[in-house]
Amino acid sequence: MEWSRDFKRTRKKKHHNWRSQAQQQIYSSNLRQALASAPRRGKAVRESADRVLAITGKGRSRWSRAILAKRVKLKLRKRKRRWKKGKGVERRVRFLGGLIPGCRKEGLTVILEEAIDYIPALEMQVRAMTALFNLLSSASASASTST
Repeated sequence: MEWSRDFKRTRKKKHHNWRSQAQQQIYSSNLRQALASAPRRGKAVRESADRVLAITGKGRSRWSRAILAKRVKLKLRKRKRRWKKGKGVERRVRFLGGLIPGCRKEGLTVILEEAIDYIPALEMQVRAMTALFNLLSSASASASTST
């Protein structure tokens, strides 16, 4: 019961509105600019998209700050993942914490709070990248039929 009271208290924080049309347009514009200058490799495209998503979030959440700091940390050191053996919920919480940037060593309440913000941000990223893919596919198809 103790963690549910903490969760309710932290849940009252104001979340970034990832579903607004303005945020979608800002993200899409920044994503196009970043992808235009990024190498065409899959990992570089993903990293660029993640960085633009974090910049659009303006560092308000732990996961966005973690994405922005990740590049610096990778240059300083390479570290192997070590998962300690855990049982049941603890193991699942650690796994979820590993999926959300910046939450690897956090508690359940922080992980759930960050997940509430991170999932809509990822949904927005998928919508923007799908729209960009459709735009590029149609442009490529029209260019190949005209030649």
